[in-house]
Amino acid sequence: MADRLPHPLRADAQDNRERILEVARDLFATEGLNVPMREIARRAEVGPATLYRRFPTKQTLVTEAFAEQRRACHAIVDEGLADPDPWHGFRRVVERTCELHAHSLGFADAFMSAYPEAMDFAADREYTLNAIAELAHRAKATGHLRPDFLLDDLIIMLMAHRGIHTSSATTRLAASRRYASLVIQAFQAASPTHSAETSRELRRHVL
Repeated sequence: MADRLPHPLRADAQDNRERILEVARDLFATEGLNVPMREIARRAEVGPATLYRRFPTKQTLVTEAFAEQRRACHAIVDEGLADPDPWHGFRRVVERTCELHAHSLGFADAFMSAYPEAMDFAADREYTLNAIAELAHRAKATGHLRPDFLLDDLIIMLMAHRGIHTSSATTRLAASRRYASLVIQAFQAASPTHSAETSRELRRHVL
């Protein structure tokens, strides 16, 4: 029975593993998922054999490197669903999802099906989209989310968000927040009161 128990890694092996993950996170964040495995090994100062012994495929490395982001994604939608104000919860999900993607191009790529064979990400994506669909249904019922909103609209929004490129992480985050704000305005249902007031104002100026 004892032979079946996993053996803990030696201290040096554990150090190598953590260094590989740290380097992978940094490179995936700034350069996306096309970074060669050999480049990750070189930056982590380990041999390719060591890298592949710990992470046999890039999919394995990507899944483990973004474990924290995957948990954060679940937390974002769970908190949105728990919000007693569905529209506020929906807005926060959009804002925080954009921010999460802005911090790492690689995570955005993995989430948006760049690795469809990575089952962990497929499950995360399905969980997130199902939760947002439920939240959107509730927000529509309050009259704040436009009635013609489709889940595909959010997917298109995230695909467009992936196109934000800047040399500075700070600038990218600021652009992401601006983008999220504009998207939320586009998703918001028109206020009947505001529309009536706007019409009266236009008539006053025209007539």
